[in-house]
Amino acid sequence: MIVGTPPSQTPRTRLGEAVSRLARAHPGKSGVFALRDGQDAFAARALLAEAADRTLDVQYYIWRHDLSGTLLLAALRRAADRGVRVRLLLDDNNTSGLDAVLASLDAHPNVEVWLFNPFRNRRFRAWGFLTDFSRLNRRMHNKSFTADGEVTIIGGRNVGDEYFGAGQGVLFVDVDVLAAGPVAAEVSGDFERYWASGSSVPAARVLPRATPGAIRDLSQVPSATERRAMEYVGAVARAPFVRDLFAGRLPLEWATVTMLSDDPAKGLARAPYRAYLWPRLEPMVRPSRELRLVSAYFVPTAEGVKFLVAQARRGVKIAILTNALEATDVAVVHAGYAKWRKPLLRAGVELWEIRRSSAGPRIKDRPVTGSSGSSLHAKTLSVDGSRLFVGSFNFDPRSARLNTELGFVIDSPRLARAGAEAFAARVAAHAYQVRLSRAGRLQWVEEAEGKTRVHRREPGAGVWLRLAVWGLSKLPIEWLL
Repeated sequence: MIVGTPPSQTPRTRLGEAVSRLARAHPGKSGVFALRDGQDAFAARALLAEAADRTLDVQYYIWRHDLSGTLLLAALRRAADRGVRVRLLLDDNNTSGLDAVLASLDAHPNVEVWLFNPFRNRRFRAWGFLTDFSRLNRRMHNKSFTADGEVTIIGGRNVGDEYFGAGQGVLFVDVDVLAAGPVAAEVSGDFERYWASGSSVPAARVLPRATPGAIRDLSQVPSATERRAMEYVGAVARAPFVRDLFAGRLPLEWATVTMLSDDPAKGLARAPYRAYLWPRLEPMVRPSRELRLVSAYFVPTAEGVKFLVAQARRGVKIAILTNALEATDVAVVHAGYAKWRKPLLRAGVELWEIRRSSAGPRIKDRPVTGSSGSSLHAKTLSVDGSRLFVGSFNFDPRSARLNTELGFVIDSPRLARAGAEAFAARVAAHAYQVRLSRAGRLQWVEEAEGKTRVHRREPGAGVWLRLAVWGLSKLPIEWLL
């Protein structure tokens, strides 16, 4: 393991100096900047990798071996080449086919790759679920990219073309925040906690040894994608984030920001419930007037429905945006949501379901994994126009009880209002409003080109997909969703 020099014994980094200058006027607060555009989100990560002087601590649930994933791995390698200590912690559930790439990166003297809850059998992973289900069913869903312990990016995005607006299949609508100041140091401390946890294992223990020349080939972009690579290069060239941060021009919102994350022992079912994220988040987001929730995978369960119904009945205005069946990439999760629509609507809760983008590929029935096209992937919660939650936490049993998660509670009326405005703009242009007819049947109301269209069946979904979701909703699998 690479041992770094304690920060107190090293010169201040360029990022540290820039943040320090900006933070003097906002003692105790952190500066945050929302990243709603996919290419901006990619560029911000690439630029932070280039700006780092001392450390890069990177933690993700998914890292695709596609164009954006290749380019960001190359950025990590370049940072390591100039002496930056790079640590990459990946959940092992989505690393299939990446063993040689990760082993090659790990072979660099300034890089360490660790895996969370790794599969022991690298070739037949399904066998691992059969023999070690209780452990492998618990995953690290956290997402963070932290440079020099001074600036971090957290939110809903994994690393992959679909998350950065360049996917040729699913295009995810997502939200991250770039943050500087005290909360970035907290994310660094949380990364250390996960790095040292019993679930995190050095990749060298489970991966084959890197082959000669593999590091040299690591950053080479396949020629077939060179044209698309220019889009990313152009996005980085145009992005002002780090340049404006150094110059003191980045319009950060300075606010009290609370970092919340699960105890990594949750990955081994050894953390007490009080150390989970949800029981600490829930009292912080209890509304008195208004609640706007955005969740890609919304499975409220009977307990959550009871809470939302009680809030609505005491006058809280509640609006929820999730994926329509035609847009979701995990249709089995939709089954855990669909059965709760009627009781929520009867209580006065507004339900909106984002439509598949008309620009996306033609939908196909895929009962388990879902559809191609435009899909919501964000996880945000706006409370009373004054507080905003952004993170990796989906409002479903898996996030609450099984996976580890990370997020920020931001006390900022301006950002909360911006989140509410973005919610309103998105639902008006891109979502169905789900309603009950006079006969108590579900309807999906679509406003497009000045016309109103009412769907009496799940729009955009064929009969076999609807039947599959109906059947799945009857199974006792909600705790897995």
